[in-house]
Amino acid sequence: MKTEQAPTMAETKAHTPMMRQYLGIKSAHPEELLFYRMGDFYELFYDDAIKAADLLDITLTKRGASAGEPIPMAGVPFHAVDTYLSRLIKLGQSVAICEQIGDPATSKGPVERKVVRVLTPGTVSDEALLDSHDVQLLAAILPTKKNIGLAWLDLAGGRFWVSECEHIDEALNELARLSPAELLTSEKTELDDLPYSCKALPDYYFDIDENRTTLCRKFEVANMAALGCDALSVGIGAAGAIYQYAEETQRGALPHISRLIPYTKNDCISIDSATRRNLELTQNLQGSETHTLFEVIDHTCNPMGKRLLKSWLNQPLANQNEIRQRHDIVSRLQSSSLEMIQEKLKAISDIERITTRIALGSARPRDLARLRDSLVEIYALKLLLSEIDCPHIGELNQSIHALEELHQHLQKAVIENPPVVVRDGGVIAAGFNDNLDELRTLSANADDFLVKLEEREKEELGLHTLKVGFNKVHGFYIEISRAQSEQAPTHYVRRQTLKNVERFITPELKEYEEKVLSAKSKALALEKELYQQLIADIQVYVAQLQESSQSVAILDVLQSFADKALTSRYVRPELVSDKVINICQGRHPVVENTVEPFIANNVNLNKSQNTQIITGPNMGGKSTYMRQTALITLLTYIGSFVPADSAQVGPIDRIFTRIGASDDLASGRSTFMVEMTETAHILNNATPNSLVLMDEIGRGTSTFDGLSLAWATAEHIHQNIGAFTLFATHYFEMTQLADSQDGVINLHFGAQEYGDDFILDHSVHQGPASQSFGIQVGKMAGLPASVIAAAKFQLEQLENSAHHAQLSATPAEQLMANVKNLTHEKVVSELTSVDIDQLSPRDALDLLYQWQQQLQEVRR
Repeated sequence: MKTEQAPTMAETKAHTPMMRQYLGIKSAHPEELLFYRMGDFYELFYDDAIKAADLLDITLTKRGASAGEPIPMAGVPFHAVDTYLSRLIKLGQSVAICEQIGDPATSKGPVERKVVRVLTPGTVSDEALLDSHDVQLLAAILPTKKNIGLAWLDLAGGRFWVSECEHIDEALNELARLSPAELLTSEKTELDDLPYSCKALPDYYFDIDENRTTLCRKFEVANMAALGCDALSVGIGAAGAIYQYAEETQRGALPHISRLIPYTKNDCISIDSATRRNLELTQNLQGSETHTLFEVIDHTCNPMGKRLLKSWLNQPLANQNEIRQRHDIVSRLQSSSLEMIQEKLKAISDIERITTRIALGSARPRDLARLRDSLVEIYALKLLLSEIDCPHIGELNQSIHALEELHQHLQKAVIENPPVVVRDGGVIAAGFNDNLDELRTLSANADDFLVKLEEREKEELGLHTLKVGFNKVHGFYIEISRAQSEQAPTHYVRRQTLKNVERFITPELKEYEEKVLSAKSKALALEKELYQQLIADIQVYVAQLQESSQSVAILDVLQSFADKALTSRYVRPELVSDKVINICQGRHPVVENTVEPFIANNVNLNKSQNTQIITGPNMGGKSTYMRQTALITLLTYIGSFVPADSAQVGPIDRIFTRIGASDDLASGRSTFMVEMTETAHILNNATPNSLVLMDEIGRGTSTFDGLSLAWATAEHIHQNIGAFTLFATHYFEMTQLADSQDGVINLHFGAQEYGDDFILDHSVHQGPASQSFGIQVGKMAGLPASVIAAAKFQLEQLENSAHHAQLSATPAEQLMANVKNLTHEKVVSELTSVDIDQLSPRDALDLLYQWQQQLQEVRR
């Protein structure tokens, strides 16, 4: 698409005064789309207009000219601007809102305008621009030679975190967990193909020493040690960049950001992006919430609780004592007034985000009305909680504040159902301010005055067509039909001539008009002033409202766990200090809702039995069994009850999965390369307290290559790491690992053939599987009968050949024989393909030594 660049400042002298004003403002916001207020529309010009027309599907025009050239223009009505802004923010665009701040009546030249706010994907707090169920984070990353600084801000929720990572992969995994709406980087930072809306800032935004001083001043502390962040120097560099950027976009201070929270990886169970994707925690593989863990356990009643539940799922706690406290509350809520608590939670509005808008001075009248009504429900909720005999619930209740004085103030100040905005008045309740009531009374009595004036004039003049009216353009008038207009008295002054009537004004009506219109104008101005003062008055409650909102959200998540436990037969898991995962009759929390009947299975992992080699047919239940083990462990560590008859879980620091096949063509990585990269990540980061799920390692390459890699991977995890490992495979040779390694056991999922029928029992059994039943699964999938018959014949030939060739060999010996055969074949292939005439004596000798070494190694 052809672009039309805005003129440079040097070129603006030839432009009209209004365009010079626009270009001056635009020069300060080159990267944002500038919404320039003109009457009832926000207009965009030049490249901004072309870009907005394309993104928003609005009309692009060229009206008027400046400097002799038509100006590309596109506009949106001011009353519907939030709809367009929301679409732009979701597309990752930033917008600068330029308003008229001068008085058109007194302005000489263009009305004075200025940018009053900048909206970016990570810094929005307006209700219309936010998804009530998701958090939109602003993050920053600062890579250094020492480590990587990370910080992230939930501007709408009022929370701010800082952290550091040892290497870039760890930082990228954290970013994947956070999924920021906007990511700030230094202009010198080079990070390729990040899937976020990125903003490169000048390097000085990330100055560590300057940011430490600034943040100490902002949070009113002597040093960062007071916030527990003193050791996070590089993180402070990232945090300072976020704070400065957020202040700039909000055009002022951030009073609701009261502390900086240090985050360390030891606080939570680490879940990398591949594991999060494979376990489908909050998003399925297709990108929606359908059939996710979040969907099935979400019984929250409030948007604050819904957002917090998603956060907990992506960030399970590692501290067992904190988790036991959550379990205590869930257990107690099951036997308490759960339905009544849920009713109150449903009636409480999103006071977390309302509080942020109050702190930023952008709260709308309906925000205040919802806060007022929510305080009534909070008071009732506190009464319900006070009747529950549970110390942890009591602590939670203490941090929920009823704020009766605030409620009374809002009750007196704001009408029952206020309009959306204060612009046209009608927000402040009668009786709140005597001056406002007096001005309103004067305006309200205008109708009575006009009726009485009309009756009097008709009677005195005998003109039955006479009417008294008002419109916004001409004000008050007396209207007489054209036929009777000649009978108008001399003190009637003609104001307007229409087709069939004449309109007049009298000195008396003119005087009253000025009085009434002045009263309306003064009333509106006073009401706006009172509203701003009301916002300022309630800002002193911001900290208490934030504490209340966080506690209400926690209560909502925990009652959701209690409700899910009651409706789905979940039990309280036992947290222990021993290294163990024992699950009796565990169920997959998502699959059990879609498969009837669901077959439950046991899991037994401990110090002496920490690796399971799992075999069996496709669709037999291997992946479900593995995933449900991870999900039950994760549910335990977010404070939920679990789908099982009983569960005992020891300390877990990380959960890893290597499941499924996918390529990354954009980065030039094949399916097998993705598989090996994820496997390498696990081998380099797992610990003895990790839970590792590995499904079909090695299937992306040749049989012998794949089998060798799978064997070596399982052996390395078992011998060198000691993590809990569930290793599913179709390589039956892998089952021999249990013969040579203590702590490795074989499990399999059974299946039976009955004539042409093939039945999967979905139950886990001790020992290895006897076969994979791949042909039978192919038949179930609908492969043609001729293909099935040919496959059976080929399988029989291969099995007979393998049987005669390796009749006396054990499976482990078969594996080694395969490796030897591969090596022999490789040497023979190289020998037959080498051009001896092109080799020097030295090269030939080196090659001979190389072949000899390879053959000797496999003989060992």
